[in-house]
Amino acid sequence: MILAELVQAIADRQPVVLATVVDTRRSVPRRPGSKMLIYPGGAISGTIGGGEMEARVIAEALVALTIGRPRRLTYTLTDPTSGDPGVCGGEVELYLEPHMPTTTIFVVGAGHVGRAVIELATWLGYRVVAWDDRADVAGAVSGAEAVLTGSFSDAMVDSPIDEHTSVVMVTRNVALDLEIIPALLATPAAYIGLMGSARRWDTTRDKLLAMGVAAGDLHRVRAPIGVEIHAETPAEIAVSILAEVIGHHRRESPT
Repeated sequence: MILAELVQAIADRQPVVLATVVDTRRSVPRRPGSKMLIYPGGAISGTIGGGEMEARVIAEALVALTIGRPRRLTYTLTDPTSGDPGVCGGEVELYLEPHMPTTTIFVVGAGHVGRAVIELATWLGYRVVAWDDRADVAGAVSGAEAVLTGSFSDAMVDSPIDEHTSVVMVTRNVALDLEIIPALLATPAAYIGLMGSARRWDTTRDKLLAMGVAAGDLHRVRAPIGVEIHAETPAEIAVSILAEVIGHHRRESPT
């Protein structure tokens, strides 16, 4: 039951911690193999013993979710006056394993560079979503988990952009950028990058400011996108782009 719920949480892109009793000595509430799920906010499913010890495990699990790293805990259940979380008389070891949603690369624009980014991001193990307003161009995309066309607002409904999403904009003109960037800035996307020259971004930025977009919000857009490696071909540009996305993700991830 717990493992089935864990699988469903992962499928729903829901962060969750699996807490497992891995070892015990003497008298304890639950035996090795007992499991519990802890969700953001402290909601739980299952139990690893209840009481003060379980409350402490929940608190530690929320830390594990914040840092994105597993933790190993050991509790002695002997003397509450000394700070122990119980009086059973034994010891228990637990392993907290956070399961975070796979990072999504949302590729906006499926031209030559967009398709190269999709191919490389898929090879790197990311969940990839692609969008292009041109149905024939979108229809030529392969490898992405989802390929969307039509309006961009509809695409965001079909594949919501969350805090585990990095957006790669490889659009064909400023008009599209002016339509899409305000919508992206209203999402919690972890990263928004735009391909194009510095001059193109200056033009786009000035027009967005004139439209009423706050200058502070525009600081979220990385432009021009990509690490400078003197890339020329679509494949080389894709390497440059994803190198920056990976670097941003690693820098922003708690250590």
